[in-house]
Amino acid sequence: MTAMDALGLVSGGEGRDFQAVLEICRRHGSFCFIGGLAVNSYVEPVYTMDADIVMIAPQWDELKKELLEKKFTVSDEKHSINARLGKSQLSIQFTKDPRYQAFPSRAQVREVLGQQLPVAALPDLVQGKLWAYQDPARRLSKREKDRLDLIRIAEKYPEHRKILPPELQQLFAKDSFHSMDELSAHCH
Repeated sequence: MTAMDALGLVSGGEGRDFQAVLEICRRHGSFCFIGGLAVNSYVEPVYTMDADIVMIAPQWDELKKELLEKKFTVSDEKHSINARLGKSQLSIQFTKDPRYQAFPSRAQVREVLGQQLPVAALPDLVQGKLWAYQDPARRLSKREKDRLDLIRIAEKYPEHRKILPPELQQLFAKDSFHSMDELSAHCH
């Protein structure tokens, strides 16, 4: 079973929604993944039903129009355009946050759901996760997911630990944890 097959089974969208969004993104120029799917391309993957995307200087009205033409339900929020196709559980989110605009120009092609797609470069991905983790307006559950994504990245890429907030750096202090089980227990 491919990653796309698995997405189709768990999302109920059969992967059509993901493919339709990719077609739209490619027509609009430079883009890259910035959320959980991007993190999964660098470290051991975990389950996610979100596809977070940044596009360079998008024409929001055109993007919404194309999504609606493809039968997506679209909501235009303060910080994002959110889309979902039919009963699929896959949530597509296009960020409007201008801080992310340079990410596509530095993106790297990596495997996302079995396809070679543009993903934020690791330093950009870490920065984006830090912004999200440190946003007090963000739901606690989302901030905790961002926290765990930062931990997952820092485990595999220790060079990124130095930019983490002190409370996360402490988790990696020498001999603080002797196993992943201890680290996991501390996080819960």
